[in-house]
Amino acid sequence: MKALNRFALFIDGLNEKIGKTVSWLAVAMLVVQFAIVLMRYVFGINYIWFQESILYMHGFLFMLAAGYALLHDEHVRVDIFYREAAQRTKAMVNLLGSCLLLLPFMVLIFYTSFGFVINSWSDLEGSTETSGIQGIYLLKSAILIFAVLVGLQGISLAIHSLRILRGEETLNDEQEEAVL
Repeated sequence: MKALNRFALFIDGLNEKIGKTVSWLAVAMLVVQFAIVLMRYVFGINYIWFQESILYMHGFLFMLAAGYALLHDEHVRVDIFYREAAQRTKAMVNLLGSCLLLLPFMVLIFYTSFGFVINSWSDLEGSTETSGIQGIYLLKSAILIFAVLVGLQGISLAIHSLRILRGEETLNDEQEEAVL
């Protein structure tokens, strides 16, 4: 069981690092958007690749930080009974939700998008605009990375839930504060 715990902690650390790194894209998006507005309305110049970069950053931010959001329990949840539930009940909900919903859905996303992404890479798909970013294949690759990172975080969530059910772990302080 210690190996599973180490694996869960490795996944948590991976998504923590990726999430914190990718979060800087929000700042970059703000700066680039400000520059686009300034260049367009003050100087009268416009670059399509600059505008497309906002879409790329936005896509990478949300796709690559999804595992981080799940790690910190910041994802969308229909919270009818979960908020007031006991730790063991929450652990059971998290375990069942991860195993029966999250992981199969991430496998489905990976499986259905794999050919889509491979085709994009084989064509080195780029923007339909001549002066746009010629790297749509990179953006589409974020779909596969999303499925892997969220799937891994789902495995970690299941491991932590099992440990809670066995009495080896409790909800961390961050999860407790989210409950209150």
